[in-house]
Amino acid sequence: MVRKNQEWPNEGELIVATVYKVLNYGAFAHLEEYSGKEAFIHISEVSSGWVKNIRDHVRENQKIVSRVLRVNPKKGHVDASLKRIREDQRTKKIQQWKVEQKAEKFLELAAKTMDKDLNTAYEEVGYNLMDRFGDIYGAFEMSLEEGESVLIEEGISEEWAKSIAEIAKKNITPPEVQITGYVDIQTYDSEGVEIIKNALKAAESDDVEVQCVGAPRYRITVKSPDYIQAEKELKNAASRCIKIIEDSNGNGTFLRELE
Repeated sequence: MVRKNQEWPNEGELIVATVYKVLNYGAFAHLEEYSGKEAFIHISEVSSGWVKNIRDHVRENQKIVSRVLRVNPKKGHVDASLKRIREDQRTKKIQQWKVEQKAEKFLELAAKTMDKDLNTAYEEVGYNLMDRFGDIYGAFEMSLEEGESVLIEEGISEEWAKSIAEIAKKNITPPEVQITGYVDIQTYDSEGVEIIKNALKAAESDDVEVQCVGAPRYRITVKSPDYIQAEKELKNAASRCIKIIEDSNGNGTFLRELE
């Protein structure tokens, strides 16, 4: 179960829950992010239209996203609504919840490297990560990008920071950007074909791919975790290519986008 660093959700908050009982007048569901808490959805809050049979809209064991209408600590549950949510909000909340589930799994893996359980992980570092980075997954991403020092600077112990950074490195794929540019190259040298081959080969690298669009135009595609770095690699690749052409009394032009 994904956990929040507060006991109850706020009014208006979107929550993920699992329906465990459906009655003629409403449905009860366990909250996925608030341990031991429940939601009650009255039949009038199930759909914007007339509901003839509530079971046409909700069923036992169904995962739902609902909006908190009222918080009732005395009754031990929140009153929630299924109809007061747009589809894009529902989709976004589910995606966010899945990311939080993944983050919790990462936290558990980090805890195991120190022979600790998930409950201990939350108490020692989990809630702290939420306060400082917004959510646990954000902390793992930051440690991947900037190393364990970024966690230590926020008051996380060296032991936890090292473990989190190691788990992030093993389990998170850095975001990737892809950009494209073009070179128009021509040479009238007697060895022109070989010169062009060499020029295109010079442009290529592990992150740079070159394809023929139609002579004299060639496409250069760069993949990189960083946009600025990708732009730099694209220009350098084009420059390497054009230099070989110009050194052979040919000419070349770099285009950032195909017009």
